[in-house]
Amino acid sequence: MKTIVDNATNTSKFLVADDYSVVASAENTEMGDPSNLDFIIGDLNSNNSTLIEGVIAPVDADGNDDWFGCKYKCAADGTWTAVEGWIDPREVLG
Repeated sequence: MKTIVDNATNTSKFLVADDYSVVASAENTEMGDPSNLDFIIGDLNSNNSTLIEGVIAPVDADGNDDWFGCKYKCAADGTWTAVEGWIDPREVLG
């Protein structure tokens, strides 16, 4: 897996498979097949974000995938740390 981390907060904004194309430029970050992009991240670019490759997604106590955008910080070595005070938006909106 690989994650895109916001440099200002060190929070993991996106988590994708190793073979998924992620290309950051000074303007934005392009996601997916370059000839037919899935989407463009307009607020993350090569100046304000970092792509960390070879990470293993965080899991909960039962071993289930526990990743959610902004729920974790990810260090350059792939170590995950839960964001203190994170509130699950699915619970707030649901």
